[in-house]
Amino acid sequence: MKTHATVDQYLASVPEPARGTLIKVRTAIRSAVPAETTETISYGMPMFKYKGLLMGYCAFTKHCSMFPGPAVIETFKDELKNYETSKGTIRFPLDKPPPAALIKKLVKARVEQNERKKRR
Repeated sequence: MKTHATVDQYLASVPEPARGTLIKVRTAIRSAVPAETTETISYGMPMFKYKGLLMGYCAFTKHCSMFPGPAVIETFKDELKNYETSKGTIRFPLDKPPPAALIKKLVKARVEQNERKKRR
């Protein structure tokens, strides 16, 4: 797997239709995170960080994925029933991201988790 220095470099390397899908995912995540959230490349993929790792996303050969963590997936399992999920991963088609409203809910839940962890 090629490592990229920036999220924009990563996205530029992703072929369509996955690139457009990931741009929509990125836009939805950005719209729901606190202002002090940063974007970086971590584990070879775009990652948002806010009081720790918040959410990553990336493209694979036959699907795209988001990585909100296992607790978020469990919390929203009914809303995620149309997606393939595993421990901390949501998989979706290369050309069809989850609805922005759902992504925003997942992000807000992760923000709350990270804020609770930092208060302890």
